[in-house]
Amino acid sequence: MPYLETLEIEPVGPASATVIWMHGLGAEANDFYPVPPHLGLPPELNVRFVFPNATQIPVTINGGVVMRAWYDILNIGRGAQDETGIRRSAALIDELVDHETERGVPPGHVVLAGFSQGGAMALFTGTRYKAALGGIMCLSAYLPLEETLADEATVAGRGVPIFQAHGTADPVVDLTLGRQSYDLLSDAGYTVDWHEYPMGHSVSPEELGDIGSWLTTVLGR
Repeated sequence: MPYLETLEIEPVGPASATVIWMHGLGAEANDFYPVPPHLGLPPELNVRFVFPNATQIPVTINGGVVMRAWYDILNIGRGAQDETGIRRSAALIDELVDHETERGVPPGHVVLAGFSQGGAMALFTGTRYKAALGGIMCLSAYLPLEETLADEATVAGRGVPIFQAHGTADPVVDLTLGRQSYDLLSDAGYTVDWHEYPMGHSVSPEELGDIGSWLTTVLGR
């Protein structure tokens, strides 16, 4: 079994696809647990939703307070990054994907998704996973350790569709960070579906509609 604690929502029929959705800094697995009914997914897709809990660690930018985090945040904006923490969490997320394959869902029907820090982990892990996933969804986030992408990206990962979205008035993760990651991924040959919304560091109803349409497409292939 995977090491990370999870909350799960099972479809009516046997699961033939899975969305693994990571929460943001200081949040927890139930943060996005109410969202799936608002995505409008066709029931015949039989999508299982998995919401993992990050481990609890001290977070430097929050005065060392212990909270759920995928990695430590050392400063606002770009700069020194917690490479050890990022790679540790990526290995744990890999285990979640592996567990889905053991349960009968092929990697091509698994989507890694996340908001904020969770979105960063979805991008980092999905581009490096050993097999081609169904998709990567990055909400209000960026690609961490971007300088390592060229050497570490798997051939399989380069063909994975990416949904990237950001609020134009985001006061937590600046829009420019999201755009920079979008530009880097596009220049590297990834297919990125980029969206901007008039909002802050949040998720909007319009965004949920676009997410539902995108998931329907990538999981219905």
